[in-house]
Amino acid sequence: MARVTCAVSSRKRRKRILKLAKGFYGDRKNHIRIAKNAVMKALAYNYIHRKKKKSDFRKLWNIRINIAARINGMSYSKLIHGLKKANCLVNRKMLASLAMHDPKAFTEVVVTAKKAMVA
Repeated sequence: MARVTCAVSSRKRRKRILKLAKGFYGDRKNHIRIAKNAVMKALAYNYIHRKKKKSDFRKLWNIRINIAARINGMSYSKLIHGLKKANCLVNRKMLASLAMHDPKAFTEVVVTAKKAMVA
């Protein structure tokens, strides 16, 4: 009876890992044992950072909104509170975009928030 080596499936498995390790530095790209660990670590970091990217962008938007709000004489927290009181449903991404690309429109938003705070 002939010895079964499972050559096709093992070669396919190794090729898949080495393909994922393409572009890695040194032995991490062409030695299967090291490449396997490197790929597993890279995929884990990839998953974590896809989630982290969302909070990173929210932090960036908050910083941009805060800077633009302070230029217009208002703090970030008061601006957000005023917008909630005014039932203004503009999200932080859009506010940051307005602050960066259209400062006049952002000034109008700040005026709306100030009116809501007074009323």
